[in-house]
Amino acid sequence: MLEVFVWRERCCLNQDEIPPGTLHLLILKTLARHMELHGYEIANSIQRTSDDVLQVEEGSLYPALQRMLIKGWVTAEWGTTAGNRRARYYKLTPAGRTQLVLEVSQFERVMGAIGRVIQTA
Repeated sequence: MLEVFVWRERCCLNQDEIPPGTLHLLILKTLARHMELHGYEIANSIQRTSDDVLQVEEGSLYPALQRMLIKGWVTAEWGTTAGNRRARYYKLTPAGRTQLVLEVSQFERVMGAIGRVIQTA
């Protein structure tokens, strides 16, 4: 029984979810730092930078990148990875940089409001 509890705690209870509405912000900021990355590198960078707290799943990442392409926030070109695999490399556009500033501002405003609510006696 103890093994089941330990497995469940490691597997299921320890996973933090990316807060709703922040995935675009995380991707934009990651691309602003690294200039050009393919999808796996974006997900890996977010995970490493967050000290393994945030994990972006493929099922969320690639639809978000597609939406960002449509909105003109990123561009994409096919290239070859260091492991000789074909991958789509993403870059931030000027519109993406503008969106990043907006999203950071909105995030800070919301987090400040949440902090005030939490600290209220």
